[in-house]
Amino acid sequence: MKIACISLGCPKNQVDLDVMVHILLSAGHETVADLADADVILVNTCGFIESAKTEAIENILEACSYKQANPNLKVVVTGCLAERYRSQIEEEIPEVDAVVGCASNKAIDSIVARLFNGEEHLESYGLKKDFPLGGKRVIGTPAHYAYLKIAEGCNNRCHYCAIPGIRGPLRSREMADCVAEARWLAGEGVKELIIVAQDPTAYGEDWGKPGSICELLDKLNKIPGLEWIRIMYAYPERITDDFIAAMKRNEKVLPYLDLPIQHCNDTILKNMNRRSNRAELLDVIGKLRREIPNITLRTTLIAGFPGETEEQFEDLCNFVKEVQFDRLGCFAYSAEENTVAARMDGQIDQEVKDKRAELVMQIQTGIMAQKQAAKVGQTVRVLCDGVDDESGLYLCRTAADAPEVDGNVCVSSEEPLYPGEFYDVLVDDSDLYDLYGTVVK
Repeated sequence: MKIACISLGCPKNQVDLDVMVHILLSAGHETVADLADADVILVNTCGFIESAKTEAIENILEACSYKQANPNLKVVVTGCLAERYRSQIEEEIPEVDAVVGCASNKAIDSIVARLFNGEEHLESYGLKKDFPLGGKRVIGTPAHYAYLKIAEGCNNRCHYCAIPGIRGPLRSREMADCVAEARWLAGEGVKELIIVAQDPTAYGEDWGKPGSICELLDKLNKIPGLEWIRIMYAYPERITDDFIAAMKRNEKVLPYLDLPIQHCNDTILKNMNRRSNRAELLDVIGKLRREIPNITLRTTLIAGFPGETEEQFEDLCNFVKEVQFDRLGCFAYSAEENTVAARMDGQIDQEVKDKRAELVMQIQTGIMAQKQAAKVGQTVRVLCDGVDDESGLYLCRTAADAPEVDGNVCVSSEEPLYPGEFYDVLVDDSDLYDLYGTVVK
């Protein structure tokens, strides 16, 4: 069958889809880019917050719309939305042919076969403990970078978060399995390895071996072919002296961390069931900047959490001004069903939440403009991702830029640049998100 895939949500979801595509290809199917050419459209969904659910539903409805021209088309919904809203999808969107929970990803080939053998409205779920931690996969990203998922699930139990209910408790992937996949990726031409999990810094805690991420970094650093190793989502509570030391001694590990702190006010953090307070956050941020002076720090914040007062929001604004994060995203709180926070008193009007998130981003805009302008005149090492067809500029990234979430270095060059190759670029201009420059001969 010709199978078209729509992948939504986080990099962990992309890895799940990579595994499913490998299974389908191994079963003799082929993938196509154009939805109109497909016999099957597989929609791998996110269901984390309201905006993600809306995007997922829009994509499911778009996929189903192709049935008008092709009545034999099958639409299969997988991923977090499928796991979280098992009965609702089939009830509300009856055009969907199969709803597949995350633990049934490995059965995707048999589900497709059953659909074309005449079975209808299939549902397939499994136990959360059976969610696949790995497996043979295709590389769904550009060939020179790839995500390595080292764990599934989460034990943090933040009161606003639906992930434990969707993905289950923390289950770390065997270290030898992680290293073997990283070696394979390097052999396929991957230069940048991006480590992902709900909380990579918790890796190994379910084995009774907290801090195992340090040993993993030591092993990954030795893999020939890899040049950059990037860690996403490092929880501040687990950034220990040992972790910082592991970042420093492994030269391939980039000086870049995404710290999802969510807030700074002690009362709000406690109500969120976070384990840090303001003083501890400032301490770990200060330590990272002292020990790794060129580190890029990214964070995410939530504005409008239940009960957040004007004073507590002002506290958050002042914290953003004080810390001067290199990258920052702020989201209006989303009340997710079956979470503790959704049942809390003091729910805030959507308009107020949106306005608060917007105000934080306005502050960050000023910070970013200054930080970007300060890079003009510097020579930076970049990894080329490709070319922008409209502008003719090459899209590259520095060590400070994660793919998809951060900006680009837009490079003009008379000589062709090649995806996956590194270049030295003189920065001669900047805007809020991107830098502009020319290759240094």
